[in-house]
Amino acid sequence: MVCLGNICRSPMAEGIMRKLGEKKVEVDSAGTADYHIGFQPDKRMIATAKEHGVDISNLRARQFQSDDFDSFDLIFAMDSSNYQDIISLAKDDNDKQKVKMILDNSNVPDPYYGGDEGFEHVYQLLHEACQKILEDIE
Repeated sequence: MVCLGNICRSPMAEGIMRKLGEKKVEVDSAGTADYHIGFQPDKRMIATAKEHGVDISNLRARQFQSDDFDSFDLIFAMDSSNYQDIISLAKDDNDKQKVKMILDNSNVPDPYYGGDEGFEHVYQLLHEACQKILEDIE
């Protein structure tokens, strides 16, 4: 799960997938930028997640690396800009084929500069997307 800073959308997606996947899948999150390396998710995202029984407070931001292509079978981008940043690090076509948009060619809005309702909206979008991913891979 990859977004820009790894403090809002991607840690939420990781937390949701961990809860829904119940240890059936290995999941991680990262950001394409290095702004927040080592920081926990945005407190508004932590609170939104907690309201839905998802604990992401222990996660820490990290930057996506080209080595991640070797570690994961699927890589989900939260928006088209991050999709392009991820693709630019791919070593070959096999790496590129692993990268998907989490919302089927639509962007997950970045709630960082918006109000609390934006975080809830992102939770709902990602919850639905993660359910679909799990259905597709099972």
